[in-house]
Amino acid sequence: MDDSLVRLTTLDNGVRVVTEQVPYVHSIALSILIDVGSRDEPEALAGVSHVLEHMLFKGTERRTARDIAEEFDAVGGHLDAFTSKEYTGYSARVLPEHVPLALDILTDMIRHALVDERELELEKGVILEEYKSLEDAPEEFIQDVFSQTMWPDHPLGRPVIGTPETIAGLTRDQVLAYLGERYAPGHILCAAAGRLDHDALTAEVEKQFGELNGPATARNLQAPEARSEQRLIHRATEQAHFCMGTGGVSEDDPDRWALRVLSLIVGGGMSSRLFQEIREKRGLCYSIGSEAVSYRDGGMFLVYADTSPSQLDEVRDLARQELLNVAQNGITAGELSRAREQVRAAMLLSLDDIGSRMNRLARSLLYHGRVVSPDELLAKVDAVTLEDCRRVADRLFGSGEYAFAAIGPFRKGKRRK
Repeated sequence: MDDSLVRLTTLDNGVRVVTEQVPYVHSIALSILIDVGSRDEPEALAGVSHVLEHMLFKGTERRTARDIAEEFDAVGGHLDAFTSKEYTGYSARVLPEHVPLALDILTDMIRHALVDERELELEKGVILEEYKSLEDAPEEFIQDVFSQTMWPDHPLGRPVIGTPETIAGLTRDQVLAYLGERYAPGHILCAAAGRLDHDALTAEVEKQFGELNGPATARNLQAPEARSEQRLIHRATEQAHFCMGTGGVSEDDPDRWALRVLSLIVGGGMSSRLFQEIREKRGLCYSIGSEAVSYRDGGMFLVYADTSPSQLDEVRDLARQELLNVAQNGITAGELSRAREQVRAAMLLSLDDIGSRMNRLARSLLYHGRVVSPDELLAKVDAVTLEDCRRVADRLFGSGEYAFAAIGPFRKGKRRK
């Protein structure tokens, strides 16, 4: 992997441009990322980051929403956006000759969005329908419920989409004020990968963003404290969907790679302990797995599964026993070797996709302030030992106290043991 093809430039106003030249491909993946997400919102404005993301597609001083769509379609490009708990992204996939147009459209959306009042009311209706759609998908909704259960008093516990009440109550002035305050140059990162020229791309970014000014609003970081609370939500579903887990580690915690290895061993695939013990040996569920999620100042580890309501307690108890078993007895050398190879393969396979390369650059800059090479990451994975895994498992799972959230056909007032 040739790190000389990766370059970083910071403009005078603080906007950063990071690129990776991949000369053998025929396109460019490009994103404008804003270092702000749902965790930065006041509780009364929960969901404003996501609403703003939607509104930037609804027209600017120079373009209608249809103009934006048609200009991308006319060059065969692809336009997309997302909001997460810690950052927001506006991305494009285009041929090299159309990069100036893509940047012009993206920056026009970010810098000159109209946020029309009538369009805002219409889009809030769309987002409320999106919220209902999420509630109708228990396999997705349960993760939001779990976050709120484990971190009830922390912004990371809130769903990115907000609540029906906060969405409905947002005004044009509030959305514009949030845009002006948070979309400052010090929060803006342009990341790109593909057949590109760094200097030419930087010149385009300078042309579009060079005159933007204003101070970057400091992020108020406060590490979340995991609670071992329980929550049941009644839904007339055929299955019960649950998450169980505890606090994890932050993006810059030295134990992050040991936890990733552990997560693969516990529930990372068909050979994982949970899959083999609960699905293959006992046939108690269709899907079961685990996940480790990291943020700037904390993280979570969770087990998720779906099963018949009558088997929920058994599946949960088996999953709890497996976590305690790993904490008390550790893992085997064979399991560690397989998990390391899984991580290695995932990293190297992702290099075949320029969108993944672009995302790696962006996350490196946003979380670490520098580009972390794949070789450096692989070295961290290779350095994980059996003792590291045992220590981290004991640190996170050893207490036996886990948060638990479930959605299913539960009788009102019934509590799980």
